[in-house]
Amino acid sequence: MKIERREFVKGSAALGALAAAAPMTALAPLRAAEPSAPRRSIGIQVGAVSFVDEGTDAVLDLLQERGAVDTIYLTTFTYGRGLAGRQIPGQPFPDHGAQVSDEKTFHGGNYATPHPEYYRDTVLTQTRAPDHGDLDIVAQVLPAARKRGMRVFCSIEDVFRSQVPGVAEVAEVDLQGRKTGTLCLCHPGVRAFWTGLATDLCKSYEIDGILFFNERNGPLLNALGASHSQSIASSRVTCFCEHHRRAAKERGVDFERARLGYQKLDQFIQAALKGQRPGDGYFVEFWRLLVEWPEIIAWDRLFDAAKHEVLAEVNAAVKRVRPGLQVGFHIEHVNSFNPIFRATRSYADLATKADFLKVVAYNNCGGERYANFIRNVGSTVFRDVPKEELLRFNNHLLNYGGEARLDELATTGLSADYVARETQRALAGVGGRCRVLPGIDIGIPTGKSSRKASPDDTYAAVAAALKAGADGLILSRKYSEMRLANLGAAGRAARAAIGR
Repeated sequence: MKIERREFVKGSAALGALAAAAPMTALAPLRAAEPSAPRRSIGIQVGAVSFVDEGTDAVLDLLQERGAVDTIYLTTFTYGRGLAGRQIPGQPFPDHGAQVSDEKTFHGGNYATPHPEYYRDTVLTQTRAPDHGDLDIVAQVLPAARKRGMRVFCSIEDVFRSQVPGVAEVAEVDLQGRKTGTLCLCHPGVRAFWTGLATDLCKSYEIDGILFFNERNGPLLNALGASHSQSIASSRVTCFCEHHRRAAKERGVDFERARLGYQKLDQFIQAALKGQRPGDGYFVEFWRLLVEWPEIIAWDRLFDAAKHEVLAEVNAAVKRVRPGLQVGFHIEHVNSFNPIFRATRSYADLATKADFLKVVAYNNCGGERYANFIRNVGSTVFRDVPKEELLRFNNHLLNYGGEARLDELATTGLSADYVARETQRALAGVGGRCRVLPGIDIGIPTGKSSRKASPDDTYAAVAAALKAGADGLILSRKYSEMRLANLGAAGRAARAAIGR
């Protein structure tokens, strides 16, 4: 049954009031490297800049007291602004932290101290983040967190800058033979970098484990623009380098036919964008391409295989350091509203590679993102279908409840019921083989007319995830985007559900 946003908040208001009135108590101390304890964890993603701007002790105290946070997912490696840096340019600053943009000073990279012996088998050896001078954010945050009984995981994200030394040597190659700014997951030097980084962090610091982020999609979805945050770029799909050629040969996939198939797909996409309807319609023509060129699917599966091999290798590398260390994977948002992507992601399989999964269930920004996805696929493969009908059909495929109409999705967002359903789907998929920690949207940037998270929204989403049986949750995307009232609402909902 669908849980309406207003009804959900109203029904849980009494619990929230009791939790708000209760005195704040310190969290019980937690031992390092034992996050498999049965307690339900409340985590939050935080970048280095927040500790620099507001002070390490002040931030940790605030997160613990207002947000009921017992686990820090510390952004340790990324070149992206999704997990690191202050508020992104063009968005209002939250009510804490420095109120000035770091657009001109943000660089990214490794915010810890790289130890060269772990990077001998990769050209990616110069990744130290220059943003905060010689600051080692893990060394600074870890002891302060331990004093408060908080766990610390290092978050590492596959987002690079093309100017980083070595990237050009291990970069993907697109359909036109051009080098890109993304790393080829079949390149042995890339594999060595990720396992080296994970090993370095786990050996050099007494952390509790790693949370690995890789939101990159395969060539098929990239060609279709079948995500929420990308344009349709069918001529720039990847990867067609020598390492992919070798991997394809090992799997019996014809490299040249795959490349030719994607060229045919590019022609179809470009014609669809111009409204040049095939005689049998857009979907039939698309399906005909897949039938005649099965290498299109095979090449997409090759990307997925490489991505999941990297995840498994990172997990194995961490476990070699210490078996009790935990490894989690971020499961990107497109997984929740794209049935094509869902078909390529088996929770049962992912559960064999991870100790926990951070399943994105961002409901406020989810409305805007879901609408973008429908408009993208509705302009190519499903161009013959009225977009409102396409949305309703997709809702049925995804087992969504009565979410908003397409023209209202961005301003309404997705409901707390969506959060509950995605949590339950993940729990059923993993079957108890790993933990499920839904990612909860707190202040993730959206367009000017799109929904902004309120305390009531946040309370409802947190309560829905925990009521659905989640093993905990991760407040996302990053503390430097969140308003304190929303963080406080998350804490009240967590305390009401867990009893802290």
